[in-house]
Order: sequence, then C-alpha cells, then structure tokens
Amino acid sequence: MTSLPTDLNPQHLPQHIAVIMDGNGRWATKRGLPRIAGHRQGAKTLKELLRCCKHWGIRALTAYAFSTENWQRPVEEVNFLMLLFERLLHRELAQMHQEGVRISFIGDLSVLPKSLQTQMQRSMTETLNNQAIHFTVAVNYGSRNEITKVCRQVAELVEQGELSAEQVNESLIEKHLYTADTPEPDLLIRTSGEMRLSNFLLWQMAYTEMYFTDILWPDFDTEAFHQALLSYQKRDRRFGQVKTSISA
Repeated sequence: MTSLPTDLNPQHLPQHIAVIMDGNGRWATKRGLPRIAGHRQGAKTLKELLRCCKHWGIRALTAYAFSTENWQRPVEEVNFLMLLFERLLHRELAQMHQEGVRISFIGDLSVLPKSLQTQMQRSMTETLNNQAIHFTVAVNYGSRNEITKVCRQVAELVEQGELSAEQVNESLIEKHLYTADTPEPDLLIRTSGEMRLSNFLLWQMAYTEMYFTDILWPDFDTEAFHQALLSYQKRDRRFGQVKTSISA
C-alpha cells in the first residue's frame, strides 16, 4: 500500500511520528524463537514503516531503539543489538540515501562500540541534505539524562558569564536538546499493550497525541499504522486551549 488510504485526510496527517517499538522479545518467545529473532523482525517492521511514512507524506519518524536502561538486559542480547544496528546501517545506508532519507542519531553515543559510532557518523554526514523524510533513531537515549545534560550546559554558560539566569527560557532549553532541529512529535505510537513513556522525549512530547496498541512491534504492519492514523485524525488537538464555540 504505497498511496495514502482514501479514508485518511492528507491535510490532517501528523508531520512527526515517534514510536516505542515494544514486544520484539515476546513476539519471538511466542513462536519458540530466540529473542534476537524478534529484534531482527522488528528491524524489518521499522524499515517498512519508514517507507510507508515517506510514501504517505509524513515528514519525520523518530524510533526508540535502545534506552539508557536497556544495558541491564542480558549481555548477549545487548551485543547482538549493537551488531544489528551496525549491520543494518552498513547494508541499508546506500538505499536510504538514494530514497532521500535524512538519518540522525540521538542519545549518548560516546559509550557505543567505536565501529558503530563511525558508521553512525558516516550515515548522518552522508544524508545530511536529504529531504524526503527525517529518520531519527534514539540509541542509548534517556530523556532525563538529556534534560540533565542541558541543565549542566546552561549552568556552565551562566557560570562563565555568557548568560544571565533571566535569559534561561524554554526556547533556550530547546536549542540545547538533541532534537533542536526537529519539530515536536504530533503522534506517539507504542506497541505491545504497555502504556507509559519509558523516559522517551519527555520534554518534546508535552502536547503529543498518544496511541497505544496491543499489537507486538514485529506485527505492526501498514494496516495497523493506518488504524493509528485514523485514531489520530479523530482527536481534537487544543494544546491546552479551549476551542471557542459560537452560540446561536
């Protein structure tokens, strides 16, 4: 399904979608497969979703691939995920570049394997000017960690006399976030029945619409995405304001 379904309004699509890809391990376990098989399948689902977003006119997709808490998983699983990220980048970069995908990575990348960091940097540099869709992957990302880092940077500027405390406002904070050049997400999709943010984009999602589904991430196909967008289009986004109704 490459063209936009007819029951979706092209004027009322989210411009930026964030996804928490939950349920890879459970998907594999249910099938008697090792958890890593779920991650492999989940990567395919993400690739299909990215392509679908591009075809349907959605400008940005941000995926929560690995959180700061995920290091507590079994070592073999963590190692496999790092290798999977690297292999996927190596294999998919040329294709994504050709399709006009701009790739960004957010999070504390400094502790990742050096070869992975190199591959990430290369993919960001090569695709920097692409404009079909902005694909952001959060790796070793934690929102509280991000906000703490911003506070430290701003405090240092105040300490050095480059800023006064009065100049600290929301737009200054936003300029120091990992997502400084990306509009805030309009829609968050989380799969597998969990209903929490899990330390993902806490600042950025102040007014994001949220959609939760019981579908496990590897099974989240185009039709499931279609349903999420239908739900989004029924929402009344007021951003804290009240819609004024004209009385007769």
